[in-house]
Parts: sequence; structure tokens; C-alpha cells
Amino acid sequence: MTEATAGAAGALDLVGAVARLLNSSDSKDAIGRVAELLRRGVPATSVTIWVRQPSGAAFTPFAAPPSPTPPFPRPTLEGIPEADASAVRLPLEHEGTTVGVLVLEGVEPGPGRAAAAIVADLLAPHVALIELSEDLAFEVAVRARQIEEQRRFTGLVIDSLPVGLYVVDREYRIQIWNRKRETGTQGVHRDEVVGRPVFEVLTRQSADQLKAEFDQIFESGQMSQMDIEVDDAAGGRFYRISKIPMRLGGDQISHVITIGEDVTEWYRIHRRIMQNEKLAAVGQLAAGIMHEINNPLATIGACAAALEGRLAEVPAAAQGAFKEYIAIIDKEVERCTNIVDGLLDFSRPKGVQKSPVAVNTVIEDTFFLLKHHTRFKKMTVQRELTDGLPLVLANAEQLVQVLMSLMLNAVDAMEAGNGRLTVRSGLGGHRGAEVVVEVQDTGMGIPRAEQTKIFEPFYTTKPQGRGTGLGLSICYGIVEDHRGRLEVESQPGLGATFRVFLPALP
Repeated sequence: MTEATAGAAGALDLVGAVARLLNSSDSKDAIGRVAELLRRGVPATSVTIWVRQPSGAAFTPFAAPPSPTPPFPRPTLEGIPEADASAVRLPLEHEGTTVGVLVLEGVEPGPGRAAAAIVADLLAPHVALIELSEDLAFEVAVRARQIEEQRRFTGLVIDSLPVGLYVVDREYRIQIWNRKRETGTQGVHRDEVVGRPVFEVLTRQSADQLKAEFDQIFESGQMSQMDIEVDDAAGGRFYRISKIPMRLGGDQISHVITIGEDVTEWYRIHRRIMQNEKLAAVGQLAAGIMHEINNPLATIGACAAALEGRLAEVPAAAQGAFKEYIAIIDKEVERCTNIVDGLLDFSRPKGVQKSPVAVNTVIEDTFFLLKHHTRFKKMTVQRELTDGLPLVLANAEQLVQVLMSLMLNAVDAMEAGNGRLTVRSGLGGHRGAEVVVEVQDTGMGIPRAEQTKIFEPFYTTKPQGRGTGLGLSICYGIVEDHRGRLEVESQPGLGATFRVFLPALP
């Protein structure tokens, strides 16, 4: 065999070895091994295969023999060294795109150069496939990172919501439990609830009732909303519960989102607005009928006085009965007059003169007026007054009227005579911007259902004939006129506390 024939056979063997290597492996490691085959088979002093990175901005070298000073630089295509006279520089092109460069140095003329060109053609699709795989892996990694960032962002948004939120699937298992749910009235950490049946976590409702609520959403696909009241140490809070259907894919409801919003303050404001509207309506009613009622009452009173003046004309045997009837008429006329006077307080202009007033002084003046009251002498009266309170802009006489009414109501609530009346003063509201007066008793308390009604005109819990139901309504109107508010806190059997809030003067 001649030397030329031997060289050609060696070149064919080289191409076959490279083809078998590339067919058996699709990794980057095969590129370095191809470089070593070329270095030995061409032969060449060194072989470098430059492979384009997924970004396309630079090339990574695979060399044989390995560089004594790794790592190789990663130049652009223009930065790859040009081949000299003893070198071969072959581009690796696939579908019109240069995906790499094959550089052989110290190559002698002969079949080795032709074999190197064939190897470049075999190597190009292999490098392109590796590049495609890396591109896909890079895109998947980027997409996964974007999804994770989006999921984290969505989680932060859900945790930042000022409402409690949780999500259950069709198996009634909790899938999401936000931060507000962790810190709410039924605060449980999400690690303790996610994946568990909702019936094991939320126990205020029966499991059957809770399941029925979720089933109704799953079946109808309609959002539901309801308000509930939850008892707590502060006297109860109101929550608006919204259940929202969610479709993860297709038409079937896959999850139910439950949102719980604390609407206690909204309820309180709504009640105040309703109370003010009722008081305004009563005032308008009083203004329209006061003369029509006062005139007949005056006539009845005058007739009773005339009858009393003519008792001498009545037979002696009947005078006792006549006196009793006249006394009843006088008493009832006086009672009706008091009711009308109370109604007139709503219709009269509220422009009473106000001046800076010390609340503690008003409290002491009220005690002075009540100290001779027989029922006050039977119980313990406790003062807890804070010194140095700011003044309030008020009408002292009206404030005395309010506190006297609240104290007398407290006395009526402790009819056994062994109760304790506590009157406190202090600062309250936002940053102490209000002066607060508390009137607390140890009576039987006020049922929750009646606490929303006690400020309504004509509503009273006292026995028949003991009250007109206007006292607290008038107090409410006076406090509102002073730009304050009147609130009550009570639990049956534990007494009641009325609080008067008045804006403090700077």
C-alpha cells in the first residue's frame, strides 16, 4: 500500500470514528473527544472547536490538547484567531447559520485537511442540536424563574390584602391561606392548614352547614355574600363573607375563594346615620304636632282645675272619687306634657351657647345634684377621674343633663341597692384627641339585641309607667350636637358601660 493510499485510508477511518462518536453521544463532552481524534488523525499540533453559546454573543472553546492556562477566553466570531499557512479554519455552518468554528494548527498538506472538512460538516448539526437543547433549557429556566417570581408576587399581593382570604378545592381542602387569616380571630399558621379539609380548621359552623355553602357555589357558579356577627371580648364584630367561584380550566368550578372583611366600623357608622335620621324625623314630627297636642292638654288641664274648684257642689259621698279622678287627670296631663317637652328638644334649634368646659367639673356638679337622691345613698359610688384633662367646647348645663340621665339609668339598673356606680374620665380616640367619660354600673346588663335600639326615641326597657323612652335619645342628640358620640358596651349579667366621647380643645 502506497503512502498516499495509507493516508486516504487513515482519513476515512478518522471520519468513521468521528461519525460513530457523534452518533453515540449528544453531549458537549463528545466535542472535546472529536478535537482529540482530529489532533491524532489529521495529524495536527492542536485542534480547537469553538462552539457558540446560547446567547449567541460569544464562543466557547474545546481544545486538544487542553490549554495549559484555562479557562479559554470567550471571543466573538470575529475574535477567533485567523488560521496561518500551517493551519486550517473551517466554519461550522448549519442551515445558513455559523454555530461554531473548527481551527487546526500545524497541519501538513494531505488527506488530513480533506478529512477535517468532512468532520466539520458532521460536527455542525451536532453543535446546532446541542445549541438548540441549551436554548430550550435556557428558555425553560427563564420561564420557570418568571413563573416563580410571578407566583411570589401574587402571594405577596394576597398576603397584603386587608381581608382574610382562603381557597378550597372540590375536595374541600384548603389550597391558599393568606396572612390576614393567620392573624385573624381564628389565627392559624398556613403550614398547619394548607392541604387539610376546611371542616377541620373552621369549626364555628357545623361541617354540614359549611359543606352546603360550598356545594351551592360549586353547583350554581354564582357568588354569594352574607354578613355574620362574631362574639369577642370587645362585644362582637361583624364580618362580610363572600364566596367566589373559580374556574381553573374549562367550565366546571374547580375552587371557591372565600373572603372575610371586617365591616364592624361600617355597621357602627351605619347605625349612627340611622339614629340621626330617626332623631331628625322625630324632630320634624314634634315641630308639626306640638301646638296641636299642647292646646288640648292645656284645655284638659284647665277643665280639671275648674272641676277641682267646684268640688263643693259635689255630694260629700262622691267627693273622694272626684278628687281621685282629678288627680289622675292632672298626673297624666303632666306625663303627656313631659313627653311633648322631650319631643320639642329635637325640633328646637341646637345653637346653644358653648364655651371651654372642664369635664371633671361637670361630673362633680352632677354628683352634687344627685347626692341627696335616696337611691344613691344605698350603693357604692366610685370616682376615677384623670387630672389635667384638656377642656372641651360644650354647654355645661346640657352635659350635666346627659350625665344625670346616664347615672339615673345606672341606678335604675341596680334596683337591689347593693350595686356599684363607677364614673371615669380620661383620654381616648386617635392619639388622645377626645375626652371620654364612662358611666359604669353592675346591673343586669343590656341584651345584645337591645343595644342597637336603646338610643331610639320611645324605646325603653323600663317597666310600664317608669320611663318615656326619650332620655337616651335626648342624650344622644346633645352629644351629637357637641360633635361627639355616645356608645354603650354591655354583656348580660355583667353590667353596662356608657361612654361619652367629646373632642378635646387644643
